[in-house]
Amino acid sequence: MTRMALGVAYDGAPWLGWQTQPGGRTVQDTLEAALAAFVGSPVPTVCAGRTDTGVHAAMQVVHLDSPVVRPDHAWVRGLNAHLPPSIAVRWARPVPDDFHARFSATARSYVYVLRVDPVRSPHWVQRAGWSFRPLDLGAMQAAGASLLGEHDFTSFRSSQCQAASPVRTMHALEIAQRGRFITVTLRANAFLHHMVRNILGCLVYVGQGRHPPEWMAEVLAARNRAVAAPTFAPGGLYLTAVEYPGFDLPDLDATAEIRDNL
Repeated sequence: MTRMALGVAYDGAPWLGWQTQPGGRTVQDTLEAALAAFVGSPVPTVCAGRTDTGVHAAMQVVHLDSPVVRPDHAWVRGLNAHLPPSIAVRWARPVPDDFHARFSATARSYVYVLRVDPVRSPHWVQRAGWSFRPLDLGAMQAAGASLLGEHDFTSFRSSQCQAASPVRTMHALEIAQRGRFITVTLRANAFLHHMVRNILGCLVYVGQGRHPPEWMAEVLAARNRAVAAPTFAPGGLYLTAVEYPGFDLPDLDATAEIRDNL
């Protein structure tokens, strides 16, 4: 067996998230079907982060144990020949047996793209979140600063979250504006189920003036999901980077690709 790592990108709009489901309309099911066709037998996969329905990935990392040895470029071209246009393998690389797409990762980054416009744009449906009210960028930045560092993020955790602990370390949270778009870039050691989208809901509430920036710290301290804002829409969320110190992998950071090319 040869352990392979794949860099995978996908448009999440057509899919019911990453994780396999009985109906089969997930990214994992589709990728594994392509792998079976390419390798000649079923090959299970493990990913860096299980994205939800409608969430995109500019850089998802997957590992698998292959019964065949093929050149790296053959993996990319061969798998993409069996994948729909909304999913693409960007690179392939053999890795040591102790590499694990999920447990070897030390940090992950997401970018949320938010369009601020009185009228919704049909061109950005399922590609960006939307606020029809103006947003106060400074207030959002002040609120976001409350989340930096190690905290119990129970207030931003889905009731379906299966993580053993709600404690996570937020390394960076940057909010910037370019024209009609606001981007929120988050980097943490790991994320809880719906954590980014629940944070976005609170940031938007602050930006719209429904709560002062200090409210974010109060929500965090409450450790109670009921006190936070509703979960924000999935269509603006992109997994953009996964970090694996010590492993020789291609560039794993697609953050600028999403954030800086609006």
